Amino acid sequence: MTDEPSPTTDRDATESTGFDDVSEDELRAAFEATDYVADDDIVTTVLLALRLGRPLLVEGDPGSGKTELAKVLAAGFDAELIRLQCYEGLTAENALYEWNYTKQLLTIQADEGGVDERNSVFTEEYLLERPLLRALSGSGDRPPVLLIDEVDRADEEFEALLLEVLSDFQVSIPELGTVRAETPPAVVITSNRTRALSDALKRRCLFLHAKPPSFEKEKSIVERKVPELDGAIAAELCAVTQRLRQEPLRKRPGVAETLDWARAIAHLRVDGGSEPLSTAEIEHTIGCLLKEVDDVERIDETLLETLAETAERAQKDE
Repeated sequence: MTDEPSPTTDRDATESTGFDDVSEDELRAAFEATDYVADDDIVTTVLLALRLGRPLLVEGDPGSGKTELAKVLAAGFDAELIRLQCYEGLTAENALYEWNYTKQLLTIQADEGGVDERNSVFTEEYLLERPLLRALSGSGDRPPVLLIDEVDRADEEFEALLLEVLSDFQVSIPELGTVRAETPPAVVITSNRTRALSDALKRRCLFLHAKPPSFEKEKSIVERKVPELDGAIAAELCAVTQRLRQEPLRKRPGVAETLDWARAIAHLRVDGGSEPLSTAEIEHTIGCLLKEVDDVERIDETLLETLAETAERAQKDE
């Protein structure tokens, strides 16, 4: 894998990042408007990434709000969200650009005299932009937000492709030359830590660890995202989820699963009932939290009773 001595961008420090005028108050307002509960360390790190024009690498367990962060930034600052979902076998053609071979062939066939230099089929007219090139081609005061989601799912070789993009915000197209972003996009890269990322990639980014939320933070998220649910029930749900995370599960539930469970309970309680969660209610809806057979089978009568007692204590503390 190619490494370079300087991981930082070669752009002049005085060049606009498109987000260098964002204030902390504006960023907090963007989070608030989208009901994204962010601790001070998240606000500071995101603000620095925006102002400095550095990619932000967010690592954490699935369901911890990493992808949501990019969506919030795009929505909060009225910017386009461009998403590159990574997977094994992802290629440059999938991520950067490819030529529209069908259109090129039709053009050649239609030109009885042949395609000469003036009528080249290797121009922008025949270029199909994929997410990375599209993010670099944007213009205007507010550039797009580029989400490179679950980069750890892509092959290690793909990271080499990202280095030029993340360092200099440019790509080279042999037939056209170098395409360089007028104003670099805000970049959010997420990783579930299924494999270690290269040092070269990490050095190009500011780093943010999406930690599991505290009980208070998770309850605040549930209350904002599922306002139709009674507050005491929200406390019970979060207490049960926090207790479950202490178990040696194959896949611990994230915030996304807690929200799924909260919405499920709200749908079941169409009358808005605020009575405590019953043991049967927890047992019958546990599939909202656990997605592995081994984890579901771990919920025996003893653990189920423990979860019910945990919910009851949370109800009393409210």
